[in-house]
Amino acid sequence: MTRFRKIKSTEAQEKLIELLNQHVVDLTDLYIQTKLAHWNVRGPRFIAYHEFFDDIAGDLPELIDSLAEQASSLGGTAGQPVQGIASKTSLPEWPMNTTKDIDVMETLTKHWAHVANSIRDAIETSGDLDEQTSDLFTDVSHTLDKYRWFLESHLTNEI
Repeated sequence: MTRFRKIKSTEAQEKLIELLNQHVVDLTDLYIQTKLAHWNVRGPRFIAYHEFFDDIAGDLPELIDSLAEQASSLGGTAGQPVQGIASKTSLPEWPMNTTKDIDVMETLTKHWAHVANSIRDAIETSGDLDEQTSDLFTDVSHTLDKYRWFLESHLTNEI
């Protein structure tokens, strides 16, 4: 009897673990970048953005945990040390000199969109390999898309 869930093939299992861990890395980086936005935003919209960024960052650890646990349940090692996160993230580096409220919002929106789009690709990639993993990516996608919409709504010029 095995402790881990069986997948169609070892190759499929390895691909899923790699895919899950890439998104653990990206979501961890997104969490850090969202906290950087929270700590460093300045301008007339400071309090609204400061509180909003903290709220959306707060949901990311649960998403990260669910993907990491799925990688573990498939027999893989989950996550990366901070050095691995820095070298493996697909996100652009956070521009530390960006503090103006609207500029921070634009940058953060682009980074959330990047991860949300990548998660949608992961849904497709994992769909042929394991339905449970694909469903997990779908659940993560719902949360990311909701917050991406919230972020993007701050950037519209319509009244």
